[in-house]
Amino acid sequence: MDSNLVLIVITSYFLLLFLISWLTSRRLTADTFYTGDRQSPWFLVAFGMIGASLSGVTFISVPGEVGSTHFYYFQLVLGYTAGYAVIAKVLLPLYYRLNLVSIYSYLESRFGFWSYKTGAFFFILSRTLGSSIRVFLVAGVLQLILFDRWGIPFWGSVLITVSLIWLYTFRGGIKTVVWTDTLQTLFMLLAVVVSMVLVSQELGIGGIGDLVGVVSDQPYSRIFDWDWKSGTNFFKQFFSGAFIVIVMTGLDQDMMQKNLTCRNLKDAQKNMFWFTNILVVVNLVFLVLGVLLYLYAAENQISLPERTDDLYPLLATSYFSTFTGIVFVLGITAAAYSSADSTLTALTTSFCYDFLEINKKYEGAAAVRIRKKVHLGFTLLMFFVILAFRWINDQSVINAVFTIAGYTYGPLLGLYSFGLFTSFQVKDKWVPFLAILAPLISFLISFQSEMWLGGYQFGFELLILNGALMFLGLLMVRSKEVH
Repeated sequence: MDSNLVLIVITSYFLLLFLISWLTSRRLTADTFYTGDRQSPWFLVAFGMIGASLSGVTFISVPGEVGSTHFYYFQLVLGYTAGYAVIAKVLLPLYYRLNLVSIYSYLESRFGFWSYKTGAFFFILSRTLGSSIRVFLVAGVLQLILFDRWGIPFWGSVLITVSLIWLYTFRGGIKTVVWTDTLQTLFMLLAVVVSMVLVSQELGIGGIGDLVGVVSDQPYSRIFDWDWKSGTNFFKQFFSGAFIVIVMTGLDQDMMQKNLTCRNLKDAQKNMFWFTNILVVVNLVFLVLGVLLYLYAAENQISLPERTDDLYPLLATSYFSTFTGIVFVLGITAAAYSSADSTLTALTTSFCYDFLEINKKYEGAAAVRIRKKVHLGFTLLMFFVILAFRWINDQSVINAVFTIAGYTYGPLLGLYSFGLFTSFQVKDKWVPFLAILAPLISFLISFQSEMWLGGYQFGFELLILNGALMFLGLLMVRSKEVH
């Protein structure tokens, strides 16, 4: 693709984002950045959350992974439905009843100071790493199709990327993000649908019926894996998917902050219901696109790239039509920013409320200055983490995201499970040590599992093991008091 055309497309896209930012930040209150004044329409939140949940990982990695793991990823997606039901019926009522801004303040009222700070810290760690990986993935593609041709090094392109995110979110915060995520989701879905239609035409596939027949005949479309030792076994994937959603959405300030901008609990639950159904369909569409991409490469005798993450970008920018390439660029750009913008807002909110206690210690202009400094600080932190990940990454990014989640979200899963499903209090000062110990033991068990457990391989269910170890640790340090 012509780099000048790519630049025009991306520039136009950002002008649109800045217009939305200006419109949504004209009437600001002290709570706008953090809560959107709790006036977000539920359908906008639901649609925008699709883009934030999918991000560049789904956009690029899921189609590429079809070549090595077939449709096994869909087993994980089926588990999502159970996880979202728990969020809608258990967690959202709790958050709305307590009128929370930061969801981790629940841990303070339930257990105490150290539990509260531990939960907030593990969210900040999890989101900083997870979102940096997502931006890293997309930044690599933009580097290939644009910045390399302009002689801009990778660190320069990442700096431009995070700076633009900071610029359009530093005033309106979550209120702006709700609207920009809606636009970004639209462009992501447009990109994948256009790609599917045009590739199908190239392969001579007529309508939807023909498409279903062609895809179902391919070995790529195998969904279920019943081998209990395999890391992609159905039950491992399904239950992992449920727990991944509970922790990466329900116990995640980033995702829950959007839900808590809805007008009331009923709207938030309605948002979660429609979001779940749409997300399942969209993930299936991405998997179907993956099959078509591999068929297209085989039909045209195109050598497959070494990394499966590179398949879709390679075909879209080097082999598909110019129009398809433009739509892909819009989609990949949207994928880069749909995750990162809300993450910066959520990290800022969590740090300001959970560590600086901005709502208690600062007022007026002083509170705004503190918030802006924190927002800028997390922007710089994300920049450096992205560069660090570029130096060490050696696996498919989608696996990296969930592997990291298995270790960093496990303590949160154990804490909230213990708080919600038992009436015990705990010796609060022990919680930080348990939150470090549980992931370390999980890593050791996972590393030795094939030798210790007769060939058993851990997949994403490592998160469940980690959470269970944290729960067990809390049970061991419970106090005589009852909540």
